[in-house]
Amino acid sequence: MKKIASILLLVLGFLVLAFVGLKYYTKSHSPAIKVEGSKGPLKVAIQYSSPAMKGRKIFGALVPYQTVWRTGANEATLIAFNKTATLASRKLKADTYSLWTIPDEKYWTIILNSETGQWGTNYDETKDYLRVKVPAEKLSTPVENLGLSLKEVENGLDMVLEWENTRVVVPIK
Repeated sequence: MKKIASILLLVLGFLVLAFVGLKYYTKSHSPAIKVEGSKGPLKVAIQYSSPAMKGRKIFGALVPYQTVWRTGANEATLIAFNKTATLASRKLKADTYSLWTIPDEKYWTIILNSETGQWGTNYDETKDYLRVKVPAEKLSTPVENLGLSLKEVENGLDMVLEWENTRVVVPIK
């Protein structure tokens, strides 16, 4: 009986180490980034993992058009608002949301979902808090790593997403 228990403990230990090693390996290729921005009393924070192009075609290939995308790598990207705000003219309450997108060549749908803490591919449309459509623009110089930033503008903040040859700007007030 002791021999079986020892073997089970050894197998369990190996599985735990393998899981931790796989998680570390995955995250080492798409580093975790946190960006924060503020304008007056409004504070916004974004937490995401930043994948690299690595010579791949991203939008329309690795990230298909007209399909929900986790907008990053690893865990779902999070965006937090400290007060009631508007996202592309749509009102939203102070809270933390997971950020999803539906890329397309000319317009992107930005999705804030009330479910947080999930692995990035576990998307539940029934928990969408809001969806807004914003224009996408082409960049003349490719961007190797996915970047999300918050830029202060006159009336608030712009959330700027850039990767490969695409830029999407989402106004936040």
